[in-house]
Amino acid sequence: MTHITLINPNTSQATTVMMTEIARKYLPEKFSVEGVTATSGVPMILNDGELAAAAGGVVEMGLAAAGVSDGLIVSAFGDPGLQRLKALSGLPVVGICEASMYEAAAGGRRFGIATVTPDLVVSFAAKAETLGLAHLFTGTRLTSDDPLVLAADPARLHAALAIAVRECFERDGAEAVIIGGGPLGQAADDLQRALSSPVIAPIRSAVELLLSRIAHPPGAGARTK
Repeated sequence: MTHITLINPNTSQATTVMMTEIARKYLPEKFSVEGVTATSGVPMILNDGELAAAAGGVVEMGLAAAGVSDGLIVSAFGDPGLQRLKALSGLPVVGICEASMYEAAAGGRRFGIATVTPDLVVSFAAKAETLGLAHLFTGTRLTSDDPLVLAADPARLHAALAIAVRECFERDGAEAVIIGGGPLGQAADDLQRALSSPVIAPIRSAVELLLSRIAHPPGAGARTK
C-alpha cells in the first residue's frame, strides 16, 4: 500500500483530523494517509513570523515520516519548510499553496485567493512570483471578521468566504479562486462543490499533484529509456 503523510504545521489536532479526512477522500484504493501535528507553535498560522517559525517543525516531522512514507503534503497555505523538505527527504513533497496555484493557473487562467488572514497577504503574492505566476494573480480578498472566530464557526466561515470568492470574480476579474488556508479545508471543499464558478480547494489540489509526482517521479523517464 502506498502511504502518504500529511503534515499540519499548526498545533490543532482537530485541524489535522479534518485535513487528513479530506485528503483521504481523494486518494485511490491502495493508498493510505496519516496526519501529523506540530508539537509547538500556534493553533492557526496568522502572520509571517508564525509561518517562518513553523518551517523547522515541518522539516522535522517530514524527515521523521520519510522512512514510512511514499510522499508528503505540507498542509499550511504558506508552504513552510517546503523547499528544504524537498531537498532533504528524497520523496515527492508538495505544498497546498503551490499545488493550488498551479491548478488555478492551468491554461493561463487568472486567479485570486479568498481567505481570512490579512497578515499573510504579502506572502501569497510572493509565492505567486516565486512560481512564475504573478502575471496571472489578481490578488487576495479577505473576510471581515477575526480569523479564529470564523474558523470556530463553520456556517459563518462558509458565508464569509463565499462573499470573498464572489469579490474575486466580480471585482478582480479572476477566472478561478483559491480558498487560502489549511484550516479552511472543509469550507474550501464545500464551496468547491456548492459554487458553479471554479473554486480551488488546496488539499484536493495537493493530493492530485502528489499522486502525479509519485506516478511520474522526475527523471524516471530518462532512466527507463
